[in-house]
Amino acid sequence: MKTTEMWKKSDPWTWRQMLALLALEFVFVIFVIKYPLQKLYADWLQNTLYAGTLTGLTIAITLMLGIYFVALRPQKLSWAEVGVKSFSAKDWWRIILWILALIILSLATVYLTSFLGTTVENSKTESLKQHVTLFTLLLGVISAGIISPVYEEIFYRGFIYRWLRTRVGIGGAILLSALIFTAAHYPTTNAMPVNFVGGVIFAWAYERTGSVWPGILVHGITNTIGVLLTVAG
Repeated sequence: MKTTEMWKKSDPWTWRQMLALLALEFVFVIFVIKYPLQKLYADWLQNTLYAGTLTGLTIAITLMLGIYFVALRPQKLSWAEVGVKSFSAKDWWRIILWILALIILSLATVYLTSFLGTTVENSKTESLKQHVTLFTLLLGVISAGIISPVYEEIFYRGFIYRWLRTRVGIGGAILLSALIFTAAHYPTTNAMPVNFVGGVIFAWAYERTGSVWPGILVHGITNTIGVLLTVAG
């Protein structure tokens, strides 16, 4: 087996580390950051978009500190263990295909779920649509196109997908990591079907390349397109 493929067969982490990081996401992030802290930000800033962006940045810092102090520092591991490493130049064409696949499948998902009367709008997108300026556009792109893709790919693919991959295999790891990724977007339940589709494609990108950067690019570009379409709409 190639050395670059060894990450699929073993990892340096235990159940305790996995459970600690899941608790960080599904207890601390959801019940401390997404509710009381976001409300505090909203009361302070008096703007839903600004509060949502600051909340996202707070979540990003929290989860990255969690990865560092729970998964990396105790065993003196580098960020390469969670996929922060280079990828082959031959993967660029795959990145283009993954972007196209995600756009097409997301549009199909939105179309199908529209029959249930749901949309993918949330408070941040509504606020952005109502207050379109160059500053709010840049804020939306930075938040959705840069911050979210970076921390989400490292956390959900670099750590969670890899941890699952070594224990339940490729199919189970893709499915479970996508479900965890989807659940983490609570309470934005209307966008969860699209989140699941993205979770599958991002996990596949990590599986094929061994790096989180392709997933970050796919995630970031499609999110940026979404922001631009929101503004245009």
